[in-house]
Amino acid sequence: MSVNRNYSKKREAILEKLQSTTSHPTAEWIYHEMKTDYPEISLATIYRNLGQFRDSGEILSLGQIQGKERFDATTAQHDHFICENCAAVIDIPVAANKDESSCSHLPSSLNVTVSRHHTTYYGTCSSCS
Repeated sequence: MSVNRNYSKKREAILEKLQSTTSHPTAEWIYHEMKTDYPEISLATIYRNLGQFRDSGEILSLGQIQGKERFDATTAQHDHFICENCAAVIDIPVAANKDESSCSHLPSSLNVTVSRHHTTYYGTCSSCS
């Protein structure tokens, strides 16, 4: 029973660590941040839980950015800007009046219904300019 409790406590702590930052961290960042409070935690535990959170929709994966998967605890509709120089990820709010299901730029021949979308912009951030 204590194994399940520890697992749940670690799992909750991993999610809280991700929710505590807007930096869109890697699993490695979360691992290093948690090692002080959870010295026995492994990087595999971090990856496994992040995968479960992603699969359940509790977090987003932004994919590989400079060779490292980055994560986001903000699941509300928003877009991202990624700096191609320093790999900074910046949240871009979606206009409140924007219809998320309207993608008028998609060809009608696709015959699809859009439930949500995500746009990522790439370029140089103000710190790197």
